[in-house]
Amino acid sequence: METQVLTPHVYWAQRHRELYLRVELSDVQNPAISITENVLHFKAQGHGAKGDNIYEFHLEFFDVVKPEPVHRLTQRQVNITVQKKVSHWWERLTKQEKRPLFLAPDFDRWLDESDAEMELRAKEEERLNKLRLENEGSPETFTSLKKGYLFMYNLVQLLGFSWIFVNLTVRFFILGKESFYDTFHTVADMMYFCQMLALVETLNAAIGVTSSPVLPSLIQFLGRNFILFIIFGTMEEMQNKAVVFFVFYSWSTIEIFRYPFYMLSCIDMDWSVLTWLRYTMWIPLYPLGCLSEAVAVIQSIPVFNESGRFSFTLPYPVKMKVRFSFFLQVYLVMLFLGKYWLYMHISAMWLYINFRHLYKQRRRRYGQRKKKLH
Repeated sequence: METQVLTPHVYWAQRHRELYLRVELSDVQNPAISITENVLHFKAQGHGAKGDNIYEFHLEFFDVVKPEPVHRLTQRQVNITVQKKVSHWWERLTKQEKRPLFLAPDFDRWLDESDAEMELRAKEEERLNKLRLENEGSPETFTSLKKGYLFMYNLVQLLGFSWIFVNLTVRFFILGKESFYDTFHTVADMMYFCQMLALVETLNAAIGVTSSPVLPSLIQFLGRNFILFIIFGTMEEMQNKAVVFFVFYSWSTIEIFRYPFYMLSCIDMDWSVLTWLRYTMWIPLYPLGCLSEAVAVIQSIPVFNESGRFSFTLPYPVKMKVRFSFFLQVYLVMLFLGKYWLYMHISAMWLYINFRHLYKQRRRRYGQRKKKLH
């Protein structure tokens, strides 16, 4: 009886220089894999979705590739790596626009173009750093010192924000809503310490100690300290408002998931529960934090108007008084309406940039499984 020829399930992903294909066949020996006239030919005997059969497929690539595919056999699959002739990003794998039915994205390796560029730069930086450290000597010592420094910084921040979080939580359960109104006087000193210390994160990113982008870190640092030092710190009338509790509580809740994740990363540990929390909890907490900050700014406008603090009069011939509340109103517009214009012109839209940065991190970690790609 003639053996039936079937098509296996094939999953693919790409980088700027390479293509990765994963053929779902087990117990494969000596597969026939070749590239002729920019078409990949695959034929092998193995165990797939239809049992033991001969499985075969052909793929004409979207652009020119090098005709030397490299494959690696495992017990459950065949991994094929193909080098692109020119290093650039493809909009799809195959020359034909319609995706073959047997072909699907490999979400275990999938990255979008911007993430792949970041990975490429990271690999290049890693290669250059390795060469530099080899020339300088003692790379293990430098790496150990760096990890120890980052571990201690994240530990200090975790302890500080945990103290704030526990303090606010316990006081709320004991005193109820009454605890809202003296939040500032209870935990402000620790919040001042933690938020000023957060400048270290921006400096670490700026000088290359960490691979985090500088802009999101800087904007979060400036935004939070504007609320803490200007809105709350300079006006006693604001320090007794309930909104202080919600601002401080949202900040501390976010950080008690973020800093332990970074601590474990310093010692090459990955706790899946903590990883999920770190890349998921910001989704409800950041909007809540943003909303509470906006409420604080709105409540401060009449307070600044009445006190006249930070207001000034323009010189002759204008002689017009400019109230600080005007800048607070502009800040609110920047926060909610001006994200695209500000991102392109002054890069000061912290909400848009931080959301985009955190969402890309979460997508890179867990994948976009709902997006149709081919």
